[in-house]
Amino acid sequence: MKIYDFSNGDELHHYKKALVLTFRGSRDVLSTGPDNGGFRKDLEAVFNVDINPGAGMGCVMRGKTYEEHMNVIVIEDLGLDPSHCSGLCTAASMDNVSIQTMKYEECAPFSVTAIVTAGIEHNGGRVGEPALWHETGEEFCQVKPGTINILLHIDANLDAGTLARTVVTCTEAKVAAIQELQAPSCSSRGIATGSGTDGVIVISNPESATKLTNAGKNSKLGEYIGKTVMRAVKEALSLQSGLNPKGQHDIICRMGRFGVTEDALWEYYKEQGKGTLSRAEFMDRLDRKRKDSRLVTNASLYAHLLDQLDWGLLDAGEVWQAAKELLVFPDLEKQETAEKVPEELPEKIQVDKEATIQWMIEQYVNALSYFKEI
Repeated sequence: MKIYDFSNGDELHHYKKALVLTFRGSRDVLSTGPDNGGFRKDLEAVFNVDINPGAGMGCVMRGKTYEEHMNVIVIEDLGLDPSHCSGLCTAASMDNVSIQTMKYEECAPFSVTAIVTAGIEHNGGRVGEPALWHETGEEFCQVKPGTINILLHIDANLDAGTLARTVVTCTEAKVAAIQELQAPSCSSRGIATGSGTDGVIVISNPESATKLTNAGKNSKLGEYIGKTVMRAVKEALSLQSGLNPKGQHDIICRMGRFGVTEDALWEYYKEQGKGTLSRAEFMDRLDRKRKDSRLVTNASLYAHLLDQLDWGLLDAGEVWQAAKELLVFPDLEKQETAEKVPEELPEKIQVDKEATIQWMIEQYVNALSYFKEI
């Protein structure tokens, strides 16, 4: 089914769990795809395909290598010429695509369209974290549910260098969108910058009368790339997994990357002998409080203080002086809570950043356990 018409005649189709962008003329393409990746001038189509066979099921290889696997999909499912197309794969559903377009219609008109599928709830990561695998040339890494794939269509004539620069701006926009949502890494306590399998394909139009040579964020082209990609990434994450401001307004979402999870709170509750609630009763009461405005605000500020300590922007003493004020929760007498919060950091951990962070996490969990009804 055709779902979008571009200003230069190109078309976007949705079929066989794929989004296929077909060209109606010569196009310059820069792709991170395994098949025909890099800079190409001879492609006829690009695509993004969902290879997730179903919940809890692993991907079944249809070829000996990743490239062969993709070529089988291209030929048997998509009906394309494998020598003249490039594509990306994901486990995110194509039904959850976001398409965002902006047109500049004054002097040197052009358009930018971002076509994004996204999901990082199971494989979100922060750049620079310890790697999960090393390429041997013989193994295929199973795709987990997720990945942020971006098809960026630009109806303007860009030279090869400018086309490459669009990837920088596009990536900055993707990271900015994730940062604004405070999406957690699944491999550390950091904020995610993407997933380990993200991909991008940029298409420009050498037949366009508008020639642009700058895709940095100070240029109008860069601005439009930034805006369309940010909007599309946010909408796609919301559609795929409910990652949006409403969903993130939750103390577990804000502090979960530090180990403050439902399971951790329940275990602490049992260990401390705080009461006689069953797990079901405990979860019911936690669910009624986890989105409390004051609690979420305090959790957000507390998490950012931990980040600043982790990044070396504030020292342990500075962080604790501010953090302890956030542990006096509403619905409790201030004196009652204050008595539970240490005035100073223990001397033995002040020079150990990791120990300080873990101690502060424990103080947060302890203070939260005194909140009324929890």
